[in-house]
Amino acid sequence: MLNEKKLIELLKKNSESAFVELYNKYSPVLFGICLRYAKERTEAEDILQESFIKIYENIDSFKNEGSLEGWLKRIVVNVSINHYRKKIKENTVSTDDEITYEEVIPENVFSKLTSKELIGLIRLLPEGYRMVFNLYAIEGFKHNEIAEMMGYTESTSKTQLMKAKKMLQQYVFKLYPKIAKAYIDSGKDKKLIFDF
Repeated sequence: MLNEKKLIELLKKNSESAFVELYNKYSPVLFGICLRYAKERTEAEDILQESFIKIYENIDSFKNEGSLEGWLKRIVVNVSINHYRKKIKENTVSTDDEITYEEVIPENVFSKLTSKELIGLIRLLPEGYRMVFNLYAIEGFKHNEIAEMMGYTESTSKTQLMKAKKMLQQYVFKLYPKIAKAYIDSGKDKKLIFDF
């Protein structure tokens, strides 16, 4: 296995074997990102494929500033955003789903869920909520940055995050009632699950 510096050097020389190594090394973590942004597995696979095409086409623009993995993740996030924008143009994506259940769940409830279960909950969110939630809570972008990336206003980003958090709480109550009840009954931390 090549070290990162040698791998980048070979990638910039269009080495097919280096690209295969890059794919084998990074596709699992990048696919995890795709799954968070996509509604279905096949959509995540499309985003991953499109991301690797972008990576291949743009490897010369990598300036060795920061990690290669960070650069790759940024491409996947950008491809996911572009994929979402295309879907919006093709159909109207509703972001006004009614949320009626607003129970409070302690934030440590998620320590009882596997990462697969948590990703599954995030994937249940409507497109707009899912995009903002991922960008804010997982990728660490600020609302003004999200607004610029998504073509929203900053207040829209904040509203969608709030609605995403409430909807995730609703999902926990519906899908994992024993976990939620145990924490509520314990009288421990009463913060919202996603109190960022």
